[in-house]
This record gives sequence, C-alpha cells and structure tokens, in this order.
Amino acid sequence: MSYNSFGHMFRVTTFGESHGPALGCVVDGCPPGIPLTEADIQTDLDRRRPGQSKFVTQRKEPDRVRILSGVFQDERMKQQVTTGTPIALLIENVDARSKDYGEIRDKFRPGHADYTYWAKYGVRDYKGSGRASARETAARVAAGAVARKVLASLYKSVRVRGALIQMGTQTIERKRWDWDEVANNPFFCPDAKAVGPWTEYLEGVRKKGSSCGAVVEVVAEGIPAGLGAPVYGKLDAELASALMSINAVKGVEIGDGFATAALSGEDNADEMRKGRRGKPKFLSNHAGGILGGISSGQPIVARFAVKPTSSILTPRRTVDVDGNETEVTTKGRHDPCVGIRAVPVGEAMMALVLADHALRHRGQIG
Repeated sequence: MSYNSFGHMFRVTTFGESHGPALGCVVDGCPPGIPLTEADIQTDLDRRRPGQSKFVTQRKEPDRVRILSGVFQDERMKQQVTTGTPIALLIENVDARSKDYGEIRDKFRPGHADYTYWAKYGVRDYKGSGRASARETAARVAAGAVARKVLASLYKSVRVRGALIQMGTQTIERKRWDWDEVANNPFFCPDAKAVGPWTEYLEGVRKKGSSCGAVVEVVAEGIPAGLGAPVYGKLDAELASALMSINAVKGVEIGDGFATAALSGEDNADEMRKGRRGKPKFLSNHAGGILGGISSGQPIVARFAVKPTSSILTPRRTVDVDGNETEVTTKGRHDPCVGIRAVPVGEAMMALVLADHALRHRGQIG
C-alpha cells in the first residue's frame, strides 16, 4: 500500500491500524528551533479522543503521544525544541476488542471500504477496519499539532479553528455563532441553542442503532496573502484534497462553494476598498480567502461533509467474499455521528496544508 505520505516541504507519513499495537506518524521538514513537547500535541489529541461522551464511540483510548525523535534539550536550554530532523510520534492502542468483528470477517459492510480494500489487495483487516478506520486520524491530529507550532513560529496571529455546523438534518443559526461555545458542548457546536435539539436528535439515532452524517467548517485566520501557487499547486486544490482524504468525507467546498452557483457576478464579487498599510479591505469573503489558488489575506474557510458511519446495528443486505447474498450487522463500539470527532481532524489537515505552503512560499519567495 503506497500513498501514506502527505505534503511537500512539510511532509507527514502515517502508519498503523485500528487494532494494531500502535499507530503514529513521521513528520519530515519541520524547521529547527521550534519549542515542542508532548503536552503541545496532547492538547489536540484530547479533543479528538474517543469515549468522552455517550455520543461517540465508547472505546477507551487515552491516546497518549510519545515523541521518539526530532527534539532536543540539555541543561543550557530553557525548553525542548525541534532539531530539524524527522519527528516520530507514537500513539499506542490499548482498548481494541477484535472479537467484536468476528461475524463480519467474510462479509462486506454496505457503505464501507471493506469490498474495495479486498478487491484491490486481496486481503483486508476486518478487525476494526485497519487503515480504513477513523482511528487512523489520530496520527493526523498529532502531526497537525506540530504544523500549528510551525505556523505560530512564522505568523504571530495565526489561528485554525473548526466547528460542527450540521448534524444529520439539524443545522445551526449562523447569527448565534460563538467560537467560545465550541468547547462547551460534546458536539463542537458554535450555536448554544442548537445543542439541546442536537442532543435529542442524536439520542434517537443512537438508540435506533443507526448513524447520521455531518458538516464541519474550518476557518484559518492570520494567514497572509501569497500562499499557494498556480497552476497545479493551488492552495484551495490541495486543501480540498487534504480534507477529502479524511475517512468518511464525501464532499468539500471552499468559501461559499456550491452556493456560488446561484449568485450573480455582482453578488459573488468580494469588493475591495483602500485599507491600512497598503493592503486592501475586503467587503465580503465569498471566495473563502483564496483567489486563483493563492491566499488573499482574508480568513480561509472550508467545509466538508462526512457520511453516516457504515458500522451500524441495523441489518443490511450484502454479499460475502464468495459472492453469496447475506445480511450483516456490526457489533462493537462505533460513533453514531463520526463527524463530531472529525472537527479536530479537519483543523489538523488545514494546519498541515498551511504549514507546507508557508514553507514552500518562504523557499520560493524568501
């Protein structure tokens, strides 16, 4: 299996399976001298960690990260810093229950990657789905924490934040958007009044043994104009690719995305006025902070749609490895809405793309 690496100057290779002994990543291209400790990474991993509420998988993984290489500190130094060499990060699996998957060993779950992995490789890890599991994203979040440190070293006011803006049929009221509210509820929801209805809705989904999809929005602020490159290194193209690579993501849009198809040229145009220090002031941000594949200095806005979890208790018709028609239900511990824990994953992928482009920009422009 190739293609487990991501990025160019800031490059990440992830490894490991859902029910293997551990998973992790190697971060290559991180500049030297950047303060980095396990606690810096753990903060982001704790936001993604399973088992924190009844609305996510009850698998109890502490997701404690270990830095195996790429950092240094001695008695002359106030803090541990990166050395410029590869940073290896390891996260052990401690609560896998492989026996839960024995009944689907030879069956393909509808909507899942079971069949396509088997068709391509002739073998599949049915115990927790191996690399097809959303657990793989823990390594991305760990790498994303390193990317955040790189961005912070380059841009003083950079900030990458995400929120869940839709769960199944339930949406938010944008007039009530409050970033501070995101940390106050189990859904990463920015609308305090939506939390009650969302709780009731997902409780119903969970009790039925079903699942629902979601939409996540990620916003990066403090990114200067100039990141990205035409024609095949466009910032929005690589951001879309990064977000689409997240397990269960089926759609990505930048800025107003598909809604721009219904706008007129006048409505869609982000008009500019004279701003401060020779930079323009934009009156709107339909483009999501990217024009011609290059950042404009406005907030970079991306959204992605996450499909319902395929592992559900409701019986579904399928076939087995011999082509026989059968029925499948999935036991074990699964997210009724995998989009909830996708919020920190989306933030991580945004940070990874921006860190890579920031270093590429510095290398090309100086």
